[in-house]
Formats: sequence, structure tokens, C-alpha cells
Amino acid sequence: MRVLIDIGHPAHVHFFKNPIRLLRDRGDEVLVTSRDKECAVPLLDQLGVEHRCLSAQHDGGAGGMARELVQRNRALIGQVRDFRPDVITGVGGIFAAQTGFLTRTRSVVFYDTERATLQNALTYPFASRIVVPECYEGWTPKRRTVRYRGCHELSYLHPRYFQPDIETAYEAGLARSGDTFLLRLVSWKANHDIHEKGWPLDQLQALVKELTKKGRLIISSEAELPADLAPYAYNGRADQMHHLMAFCRAFIGESATMASECAVLGVPGLYVTPQSQFRSYIDWHQETTGLARHIHQHNAQELLRTLEELSDKDASTWRAARDSALTNYEDIPWRIARFLSF
Repeated sequence: MRVLIDIGHPAHVHFFKNPIRLLRDRGDEVLVTSRDKECAVPLLDQLGVEHRCLSAQHDGGAGGMARELVQRNRALIGQVRDFRPDVITGVGGIFAAQTGFLTRTRSVVFYDTERATLQNALTYPFASRIVVPECYEGWTPKRRTVRYRGCHELSYLHPRYFQPDIETAYEAGLARSGDTFLLRLVSWKANHDIHEKGWPLDQLQALVKELTKKGRLIISSEAELPADLAPYAYNGRADQMHHLMAFCRAFIGESATMASECAVLGVPGLYVTPQSQFRSYIDWHQETTGLARHIHQHNAQELLRTLEELSDKDASTWRAARDSALTNYEDIPWRIARFLSF
């Protein structure tokens, strides 16, 4: 079988890296196309995954999205004509689904974000198959949808596939004594972020001031940080981030993906965005292990109070809750490879 995997985001690199290995081990040919967004391209390079970069992240707004959509679809159609895949796949999958429809190639779209209504409207009608977690609450075409037990992040952070290394975490900035807190800020340029905005600067500065009293603070940010926060910027390599996350005391941030990653690693996380940025898998983590919570306001005092509640349990207790929950989940990389073979 010939499989074209379209990568549009750093998290997609991790999602597909183990399925790529499984597909190649069984003799399938795999072509990876990439998108220059944040650290997606460096991650592929660091992992030794050959790829063809077709476009860069747009500059925000509906116009930028439309221009990139046309540019990338045109480039992807060219790749399909050259490679002639049996199936084309991606996370979110707007390019994979539309290109598959235009070239009469089967497409499989993996997704977990109900909030991306525009993207989903431009994707789901064109996809041959849509794969979502059981907890997914958004609309999908019933006859073309399949579900699995778990979440995307189990594809690469399940203990079967990832064992964090504390020396690598130290290299990435983990404090050798005391607690380390990870704060994540996003650029708000995704298609599901239109009309949304992040931290008020005064609340962000207040939170940073209090977190630095509790231990070491590391800020991972898609956008450039203000001068007074720049000393806290993450300076490790992209492929070291999960090792760092696994040994942090807690995560606070605007990335639902990273909050879910921390939950899978047994680290409590606060996903801090308006209610409109709802993610079913964050609620699922809260219900199953308590390791993730959605906080709806960028309010430093509320966040600190919730952080104190989470700190009542030590790291070993949180990891035990994660380990107990793992018995109910599927082997996601194996399932991904199977989903592509329909």
C-alpha cells in the first residue's frame, strides 16, 4: 500500500511517527508532506523523517487562510499525481480530504477538535473516512465515521512508545531541585481561533510573578514574548519538550494539545481559554483521571487557587491515576495503521 501523510502542525509529527514506522515495517511505502508551522519541520528533521515542505503557516485572518488553502492544495495535488497513493491522510485533514476528493484518492481524516467548525465544514464532506475519539461531541457523517477509545496523544506518549529521560529534561531546562512549571502561550492564528485572543498582559505578568515564587518557570510561546518575560523562554530542542513536560509539577497554558499531553504523562494541567474553545478530550481527562481542567478565564488568582488544589496530590499519586486509566485505552498507533487500510 502507498500512503501519503500530510503534516500541518508539530503535534501531527508526533501523532504519525509511530504509525509511519508500523506502516513501513509491514512493507508499505510512505510519503510525508509537511507545512512550515512553528517547529514541525525541525521536528521531522530531528526524527530523521524525510519530507517535502509544501507551504508555510499563513499570516492570520480569513484571507491568509484562503491563500494557503489554494497554494497547498495545488502543491498536494502535484504530489498525489507523482506518488499515486492508495490513501492520503492527515490530522484535521482539510488539505488531505479536499485533495483526495479532487484526485479521486481515498482519504482518512483524524481529528478531535469540535470547535474548528469552519475547518470541519471544509473537510468532513470530502473525506472518505473520519476517525475521532469516543468522547468527540461534534458532528461527523455517521456512515463515514469510526471511533476509538483514547486520545491522539496516546499515539506517541503511551508508556509503550515513550519513556521520559530526566537527563534530557535537565538539558531542556528542568530544575535540578524544586518544582518546575510550564506555561504555554499560542499565537491565535489557527482557523478555530478567529475572533479569539489570549492573555491580558497584566494577568500574564501577575501569574508569572507568583509562579516564579513557587519554583522554576519555563514559557513556551508561539509568539514573541515581551521583554520582561523573555528570560523565561524555553530554550531546549523541540524533541526534548516531552521529556521536560513529564517531570514538571504542573502545566498552565492555552494549548489543549499540550494539556492533554501532560495528562497522558501523569502531570496535571490547566487549559486556559474561553468556554468557546471547548475540547471534549480535556473534559474526558478531567472525568477519568482529574489530570486536566478547562479554566475559562485568564485570571491569575483563579489559576493559582486551582493550582493549589492540584498540588494537594504529589507526583506519584497523579501518575498512579494515569497508569490506572491506561488499561482502558487502545493501542493507538496500531489502530491508526488499521484505519488506513479500509
